[in-house]
Amino acid sequence: MRSEPTVPSALLSRIRAPFLETGALLIDPPILQPLGVLLDLAGEDMRARLFVVQAEGGAETCLRPDFTLAVARAHLETGRVSGAYFYEGKVFRAAPADSDRPEEVLQIGLEQFDTGGDRPEVDAQIISLAWRAASAGTRDDLGLWLGDVALFSAFVEGLDLNPSLSARLHRCASRPRQLRAELARAGQAADPAPAQGGLAGLLAAQAEGDAGKMLEEVWALAGISQVGGRSAEDVAQRLIRRARAAQAPALTLDQARTLEAFLAINAEPAEALASISGLLGAGATSLSQALEAWSIRLDHLAKAGVPLTGARFATHLGQAFNYYDGLTFEIRSQALGSDRPVAVGGRYDSLPTRLGASGDVRAVGCMVRPHRAYSEGVA
Repeated sequence: MRSEPTVPSALLSRIRAPFLETGALLIDPPILQPLGVLLDLAGEDMRARLFVVQAEGGAETCLRPDFTLAVARAHLETGRVSGAYFYEGKVFRAAPADSDRPEEVLQIGLEQFDTGGDRPEVDAQIISLAWRAASAGTRDDLGLWLGDVALFSAFVEGLDLNPSLSARLHRCASRPRQLRAELARAGQAADPAPAQGGLAGLLAAQAEGDAGKMLEEVWALAGISQVGGRSAEDVAQRLIRRARAAQAPALTLDQARTLEAFLAINAEPAEALASISGLLGAGATSLSQALEAWSIRLDHLAKAGVPLTGARFATHLGQAFNYYDGLTFEIRSQALGSDRPVAVGGRYDSLPTRLGASGDVRAVGCMVRPHRAYSEGVA
């Protein structure tokens, strides 16, 4: 496993300082995390980037690939509703065989959980925190990139789509490959009678609760063990969704063009928000509310001293993990490029509920890669 080079201790202290000023609780969650939970959130494609560990007869685990999920699980175990946590530690991502990228790297970050408050203002505070920490490094070529998964969802609602198609597009918000597939099938007629001979079709025809049992029987007959720590019911439901997707209506060509125009927006924040509004007009209530929230965020950022001149708002901006459901942002170095951000963050209000939280627990966080904030670092 290739380890990231260390950075000077004085530089590390400067990057750490803005996080310490928040008064957040220091946390060091376990390095081993449950694999099944992570794959349910990030998708099976993520497996190739993980270091998987499994004791004989035990459930599959993995070395933590980031801190967000680990901290969220630790927070829920406390039983508290609100909390802010500062962390500093190593994460582990498998790199391609022909890559020289380190697989063990240092992250410093903060995750915050609450049940209320002004979300645009809190979002701006998190962005400002990440900017101050990243700027404490020795780079002078940093730029802010903004995005919003929820804005995509609000835009989709404004297209007035068939409910099943709308729901499928919402699920594609953080999965570019699936979204490209939906755009590619625009204008196609739905298949009124998909083939029922395939496994997915057979599962879809079962009564509720029986699909998982049928899949377990198929696995037993074929001598196949459970996949990725997931239950047979989870796998069956994924196959059923694929089978039913063929029956659902596709985007019209006009709808696809409008959505593609939205996804192509990449401009300074004020210009980008105006372009988004112009695509659907004022009639889309959810979109208007989402754009108003962004105006508030930008005002707070300007007051916090975050430079917005030269900042970019890109509607396609997302993360490797699909638990982000609102604001996303990256702080990039011109020298390192878009695939090596110095800092990233976002809002993930739905994650606590998906992990079993009761009530309306909201969550947002950010992390900085100190070695990338270092002018001599390229990892």
